[in-house]
Amino acid sequence: MPTPRFEVRPFDPARARRRRLLLALAWLGSLLVVAAATALFVERRAVPHEGRAVADTADTEALKARIAILERSEQVAKAALADLQRTLRDREEEIAGVRTDLAFYGRLVGGQRREGLAIHALTLSPVAGSRAWNLRATLTQNFKRGAETKGRFVVSVTGVREGQLATLSWGELTQQSSDGGIAYAFKYFQQIDGTIMLPEGFEPNRVRATAEGDGGKAEQEFNWNDAAKAEETTDVRQ
Repeated sequence: MPTPRFEVRPFDPARARRRRLLLALAWLGSLLVVAAATALFVERRAVPHEGRAVADTADTEALKARIAILERSEQVAKAALADLQRTLRDREEEIAGVRTDLAFYGRLVGGQRREGLAIHALTLSPVAGSRAWNLRATLTQNFKRGAETKGRFVVSVTGVREGQLATLSWGELTQQSSDGGIAYAFKYFQQIDGTIMLPEGFEPNRVRATAEGDGGKAEQEFNWNDAAKAEETTDVRQ
């Protein structure tokens, strides 16, 4: 007899449900396996990144600390340099003062060399709240030993006014009708004090001091800024 092409079997609903349940469980298991593998892979990738982040943070903090130390060292070095510069300026001023003293007393003593009337020094100091300046000049001579030298002392100031060079005479500086000046009379030296007034818009540059009398004539020019910041190095009296 020929083999039949179809086989008729009875339908079993319970068996079909079991088959569908097994397929669902197999699919769910595959999902769990994939999820577990993915989590493991991400965890293994995250650990090196976290380690690098920690290392980068440590390096950054170390660099910040080093920069802070370098900045502090630079501040200390600048402060030390500024202090050294101040000390050098003080020493230079002391040396200049000693040289001025030596020149002053050397001119007074004179030895075998006789010197006539001379303008030893000139200083200027501003009068607060005005354009007035107090001046002090030191005159010396040892030519007429024991004899008194008399005369008059004046200054003139050269500077810029309205963009042009200008020279102010003693009369203009003191608002006097004449250029008579300050009288002096001394045997060896004398300090002369006076006050001058600069007009508005005038910028001083140089000051020329002139002493003239029976001991002869002496002239000397000083830089205004040098005279304005100079300090008396000796406290001499007539």
